Amino acid sequence: MNPYDRYILPALLDGCCGMKAIQRQRAALIPRARGRVLEIGIGTGRNFPFYQPQAVEALVGLDPAEQMNGKARKRARAAGMAVELISVSAEGIPADDDSFDTVVCTFSLCTIPDPVAALNEMRRVLRPGGDLLFSEHGLAPDASVQRWQHRLTPAWSRMAGGCQLDRDIPGLIAEGGFAVRDMDARYLKGPKPWTYVRTGSARAA
Repeated sequence: MNPYDRYILPALLDGCCGMKAIQRQRAALIPRARGRVLEIGIGTGRNFPFYQPQAVEALVGLDPAEQMNGKARKRARAAGMAVELISVSAEGIPADDDSFDTVVCTFSLCTIPDPVAALNEMRRVLRPGGDLLFSEHGLAPDASVQRWQHRLTPAWSRMAGGCQLDRDIPGLIAEGGFAVRDMDARYLKGPKPWTYVRTGSARAA
């Protein structure tokens, strides 16, 4: 692994994912997690402060970027959360069918190489009636912003660990076999190509 990916990229992603506007989205969503929880793209553990320990029976965090695990463990300890970290990509979740009550996916669908395969895996490991909780930036509704997203994505993706600015989040969720139950969609504070965020929940269709 080159020095950029090992040291600079984790710090860049941690800073971007810790912006106040994004943290507010996490604070509104993560307390809804219940039971056995699987978090996709757990990264440096930005969601840990918002879990409700009394509501979470077990927490498993999945992320192929093993170099982020150290910071994630520190944040878990600070939040009083026990977590099992697994360093694999979400297209192949090492868990049995119907294993989790909640799957959490925040600001991660943008970087997963095959997001539909990953969503199919999330659906497989969710128990019947289980919830997918998501908060994801992606393709904006305005044509002028979309044009910038398409232009910027190739260069941004190379800098930001594969992050795609122009993914159709509702379309991907539907293609992965989920039906959205509730969703808030808005521009957060900041440059519009990066800040159109959809936050909500879905269940297997």
